[in-house]
Amino acid sequence: MSGRLLKCLHILVFMMIVLRTESFYVDITYVRSAVAKGAVCLDGSPPAYHLDRGYGTGINNWLVHIEGGGWCNNVTTCLARKNNRLGSSKYMVKQLAFSGILNNKANFNPDFYNWNRVKVRYCDGASFTGDVEAVNPVTKLHYRGARVFLAVMEDLLAKGMKNAENAVLSGCSAGGLAAILHCDSFKALLPMGTKVKCFSDAGYFINTKDVSGAQHIEAFYHDVVSTHGSAKNLPRSCTSRMKPSLCFFPQYVAREIRTPLFIINAAYDSWQIKNILAPGVADPHGTWHNCKTDINKCSATQLQTMQGFRLEFIRALYGLGVSTSRGYFINSCYAHCQTEMQETWYRSDSPKLNNKTIAKAVGDWFYDRSPFQKGDCPYPCDRTCHNRVFDPQEHTLV
Repeated sequence: MSGRLLKCLHILVFMMIVLRTESFYVDITYVRSAVAKGAVCLDGSPPAYHLDRGYGTGINNWLVHIEGGGWCNNVTTCLARKNNRLGSSKYMVKQLAFSGILNNKANFNPDFYNWNRVKVRYCDGASFTGDVEAVNPVTKLHYRGARVFLAVMEDLLAKGMKNAENAVLSGCSAGGLAAILHCDSFKALLPMGTKVKCFSDAGYFINTKDVSGAQHIEAFYHDVVSTHGSAKNLPRSCTSRMKPSLCFFPQYVAREIRTPLFIINAAYDSWQIKNILAPGVADPHGTWHNCKTDINKCSATQLQTMQGFRLEFIRALYGLGVSTSRGYFINSCYAHCQTEMQETWYRSDSPKLNNKTIAKAVGDWFYDRSPFQKGDCPYPCDRTCHNRVFDPQEHTLV
């Protein structure tokens, strides 16, 4: 065996050991009792989650983290999800890796390691907001996300969450949006004395024009809300003053949320750049393709456009208000979802603001050790970023 091949083998073994120590696998739980209530995935299969029990001082503390995965906005796009994990629990893996905010070791997750940690699987396509009674006999699609959310929460309450002393609702991407939209209703399910706060990771999607000048994401969200019958399940404080589809945007909802809320987001969120700022429909000649794949390949003009997007994002963040019950960690990375991966949640080389990792900032805020409301300087000043590089063959989702 050549020296070079041996070295590569050693690196591969080392990486496998690192991955094994930084994560562990948790079995799936199906909420089969939910089917009778019509609380089902798009294809009619039961909802599911993964639970790793807390221990020691965390035995009565609960962290419920919602999986992400975009949305479906019409029959065609929802049918496309019926035969994969985003529309059916039949296709979900039986064991899921827990790391980052879900890790069970103090050196990887100092404030939540011994809590009851739950990952709720996402299979409804509308951030758990839909509820349409009728099921088309041809498509057999079930738009029942709001029922799914309630059924999963009831199952967790029965398994001990009803005795929670501390509780967090969190999520990544579409799950991060769900954590915002369901924040107050989650708190309402728990005992009066429970300390409840919500974290949203990469869920602060903003209402802005794409590079062609079209309101692409606004039109897309309108179709999501219409298809899933989401209006009645969006916060009334928002739908009472503007059209329901706009209430899918955190900037119009967040100020009225009464439960303490922490926003973790990249100002150059890679999903938003790819799907909101420069979606394929707005870029027919693919001039943004290389830039969306790797921020280092962006032209000066494209970077200027992205700096404009950052300013739009910061303005949208004003929707949070100035209350000390709000926290935020907004770094200038090209990234999406930073709490689920160990390298971006809590490690020596993790992203930092004010010399704090995301885990430290969120933990300090949750336990009221210190408030945290920090934004970053413009790209490329932050050297702690883990900027995403995508497969050039990967398709956009909107």
